[in-house]
Amino acid sequence: MKHLKRSILKELEGIENLHLPTAAQLAFPEKVLQFGTGVLLRGLPDQYIHEANRTGKFSGRVVVVKSTQAGTTDAFSAQDGLYTVCVRGIADGQLVNEAHVNASISRVLSASEDWMEILSLATSDDLQVVTSNTTEVGIVFEEENIFEGTPASFPGKLLAVLHSRYVHFGGDLKKGLVIIPAELIEENGTKLKDVLNRLAQHNQLDTTFMQWLNHANPICNTLVDRIVPGKLSADDQQKTSKALGYVDDLMIMSEPFGLWAIESEDQRVIDTLGFCNVAKGCMVVPSIEKFKELKLRMLNATHTFSCGISLLAGMELVKDSMADDVLNAYIKRLTLGEIAAVITGEKISAEEASAFGKAVLDRFSNPFLEHKWASISAQFTLKMKIRCLPLIIASIEQKGQLPVNMLIGFSAYLVQMGMISKTNPNATLLQVLADVDTWGRDLSMLPGATASVEGMVLSILNDGMMATINKFS
Repeated sequence: MKHLKRSILKELEGIENLHLPTAAQLAFPEKVLQFGTGVLLRGLPDQYIHEANRTGKFSGRVVVVKSTQAGTTDAFSAQDGLYTVCVRGIADGQLVNEAHVNASISRVLSASEDWMEILSLATSDDLQVVTSNTTEVGIVFEEENIFEGTPASFPGKLLAVLHSRYVHFGGDLKKGLVIIPAELIEENGTKLKDVLNRLAQHNQLDTTFMQWLNHANPICNTLVDRIVPGKLSADDQQKTSKALGYVDDLMIMSEPFGLWAIESEDQRVIDTLGFCNVAKGCMVVPSIEKFKELKLRMLNATHTFSCGISLLAGMELVKDSMADDVLNAYIKRLTLGEIAAVITGEKISAEEASAFGKAVLDRFSNPFLEHKWASISAQFTLKMKIRCLPLIIASIEQKGQLPVNMLIGFSAYLVQMGMISKTNPNATLLQVLADVDTWGRDLSMLPGATASVEGMVLSILNDGMMATINKFS
């Protein structure tokens, strides 16, 4: 069987559920410099760029910088930068199982072996955008000389690229780059800008460069969200290759849902990022706070509320819970009912909460993902405090409503964590609820909460989890 590369694309036309790039996509100029070869970048930003290129809305390709020593760039070279994204899951209640040959990447360069070529790219007239995902510890300040060989850190590499561009174009303010990090940290753009400035000062770069750095290169905070499990299992890879008619050593899987919200009101940013606002979920917005709140409350809090319940009910995977009628109905009431009601207001409309909530339910139902409740239960108490308790408190104190489904989830968490003594549940419950050090306040003072949680905990201990849902929910 042939390997994926440009020369076989014509032969693949007509294969069911396979989406191929257009001829024009393979010749677009290199507009994006990307730091990182990881599956999240290839399954989210690069996929959005690819989809925009298909419709001629961006017309630019990506040069990827591989910074780690592990592995090589050989697979990308052998496949002309092409790779397959198998999009699998549920979208709008419908099963999705399709493959996209992504043509967004023009070439992959090694930071250690091709550094001078990377600096040469920095002087290109076509280059407009920088993106990255260098893990949660990638945006850090390291005292290093960016002019001695290849800088070790991502900010060091980026600063060297920007300085080369500044020198080449004589500090032209129109030649800066739009920088959109995709690291999974709060205020990723703000932190990157701070590190770049500290590093520039450490390298004693002049005032005019500092001004160019900060005025010609907008650095945006972003929020990314898509589950990209990465490589298929060996058996799945073999079956998929047979169905598609080719072998792809770079093939990955992603869920249908995607979110890449980029925070900016700068018209230059909006004009430059032509791949945004083309495919659903990729957008430039004045503030990403709304999307952070939707993700934290409707996705993360639903996970946390449902986790103890599902584990006590004997469920291993998230999709197992969604396949159970009782748990499925509970999660829907929790997400689309109680949580949506709490977060709806001036910033988030009822329609937005409903749409995001329905997408969450689709994601939970994805039959292709092996998402374990045991993994979700990691740092259970911290997650319950940050994600869930504000919702319970807001529902009681601001809305005047006792959130029954949230309290069931909280009660299940207490039992699952072994925080309630079976021999003296009432006393231990009051002690736990009144623990200000853990919760930041005395939860036993919330009107109606103690009595409700007490009844639910006793029911779980005596009658079981499913009976408790049927009784209270």
